[in-house]
Amino acid sequence: MKIGYSFWGFLGPGITDTPDGGRSHRRPFIDGIIAADHEVVFLQPNRDLTEAGDHIADSHLFDAGLPPVDVLFLEWRWPISGRNTTICGSPGHTCDLHRQNRLLYHYTHRAHTPTVIWDKDRQLPAHHPVRQRPNVVVCEATLTPRRGTVPLLFPLDDVLLDAADPVKLAQRERPNPLCYIGNQHGRNAAFDRYFAPAAARTRHLIAGKWTHTSRWPNLNFIGRVPFTEVASLYGQSLATVLLLPDRYAAAGQMTQRIFEAVLAGCLPLAPATINRVHMFVPPQLIVNSGGDTIRSLHWLDNIRGSHEHVNLLAACLERLELFRLSRQLQNLNEMLAPLTANRDVQPAGGRS
Repeated sequence: MKIGYSFWGFLGPGITDTPDGGRSHRRPFIDGIIAADHEVVFLQPNRDLTEAGDHIADSHLFDAGLPPVDVLFLEWRWPISGRNTTICGSPGHTCDLHRQNRLLYHYTHRAHTPTVIWDKDRQLPAHHPVRQRPNVVVCEATLTPRRGTVPLLFPLDDVLLDAADPVKLAQRERPNPLCYIGNQHGRNAAFDRYFAPAAARTRHLIAGKWTHTSRWPNLNFIGRVPFTEVASLYGQSLATVLLLPDRYAAAGQMTQRIFEAVLAGCLPLAPATINRVHMFVPPQLIVNSGGDTIRSLHWLDNIRGSHEHVNLLAACLERLELFRLSRQLQNLNEMLAPLTANRDVQPAGGRS
């Protein structure tokens, strides 16, 4: 079938000074859909080319109009004041939200096209009328999605997961005991509780957009780094802390940072306040305070390169099965099946 896919981000590394967590998983997801013998047309601009000068997406079809599609798939966009709520053409304006509204009106409302909304940031209001439409499925990247929604976690390429070797990862030199990679938004409380006390006592780095850091004058904020450097930074670090906004933690929504870290052999310490935290990390890596983080780092330093270290990495890799790409494609298939049952199209998991 033909899937009209709307996303505001990149398939490749993109540019440094912009948020887009989808860079770690969007391309494998798209490739997996296409490998299932479906056609994908992108309905937002080719930002890889226009902003990054990258031709990685040149082989894909982009359409600024309203081409015929069998299914509309939206990575949900929401109003951001001063950015996509301003007048088209005004300084700093991005047209992702206007374009999404146009797609919803044409396909979802007028043509009754089967529509999947991937609410990756939990920004779709609970009472939004689009949720009530019979041709719409809303999915969230959580273990406990809201009523009326279904889970679709951030997908991890099967090839990368299968290739990860805990023995080799445990043997790697890691001069940096602690790191955090990610933006500040919604994370101050978790940062204060779980990360800052440990960072004050050990070598560390904090990469990402942190614009208000005066309360931590002695911590090592290095600013945003290119996406291509993320794996290297994790690969030089013994551990990280999985800091989540409260709305993610309460729902058991884990970001792509967990598999970026684990695939590089950086052990993820996880706050106990994360819903279903035991499904993301082994019990030895669950922390309740900054003191726990300090004690965990001391213990991890003592077991570097040991059999215990290898087993701990293996346990983390085992838990990444939750995110396996083939599993997420099957989830997509199951949500599309009832939407497409009365149409002459096939769901995304493959043809019967």
